[in-house]
Amino acid sequence: MLMQHPYFIALFIILAVGVVSWLASIVKNDVSFVDSLWSLFFLIAAVVFAIAAQPLTVKGTLVLVLVAVWSLRLSVYITARNWGQPEDYRYQSIREKNEPGFKFKSLYIVFGLQGVLAWLVALPLLPAITSSSALTIVDGVAVTLWLVGFVFESGGDYQLARFKARKDSKGQVLDTGLWRYTRHPNYFGEFCMWWAFYLFAVSSGGWWSIVSPLLMSLLLLKVSGVAMLENTISDRRPEYADYIRRTNAFFPGPRRENDTRAEGKL
Repeated sequence: MLMQHPYFIALFIILAVGVVSWLASIVKNDVSFVDSLWSLFFLIAAVVFAIAAQPLTVKGTLVLVLVAVWSLRLSVYITARNWGQPEDYRYQSIREKNEPGFKFKSLYIVFGLQGVLAWLVALPLLPAITSSSALTIVDGVAVTLWLVGFVFESGGDYQLARFKARKDSKGQVLDTGLWRYTRHPNYFGEFCMWWAFYLFAVSSGGWWSIVSPLLMSLLLLKVSGVAMLENTISDRRPEYADYIRRTNAFFPGPRRENDTRAEGKL
């Protein structure tokens, strides 16, 4: 039966975790911790696929480990970053726009939506983990791309955390390290890692799962990533306008000096 397929079992478990988390958010009156769940949704899917694939191949084990490393690191980082903080301003804005009744609406606006999006993006993990094919050159390229992405995402997060811990960082802009070459090294890193997972799927015959990296790229560039963050950050940090003129928005590149023509360049 269709509902017994591991892909749909993963959806059921993801949504069940989302519902439990939604109930907790009602008690806390804060939906921000859905950000900590985001990467864990993918780990849930990967584990379901791995159980369905028993025995796991070398490739399946490799992909499962890479998903776990990415997922757990990101969840721990976001949880530590948000610990003891008020509800994120993004969710405060969503809350204001959806009152009255946001507590109920958040079930599908926040938790349900993110669960379904994660389920869709997780599609390449199914062929990559369950395939019986051996490792290929394409998988080698995928590992390299994943490593590049992991360095940018984890390195960018680490540098930003250290910057924010400084007493003189309030209102300032981080423009050193990886942040010198792209305004969003963490988003660029995630972009690389999901295209890497797609390459694992391609080498396993799962070329049809391309909807995943395309959707993730759209989310990072136009929806919840770069676009959402930069919509308000200039108001909070006046120096950011100059940072925009000098630094690529997404894809890393050399810093531009006094080049106003390149504003907003990816």
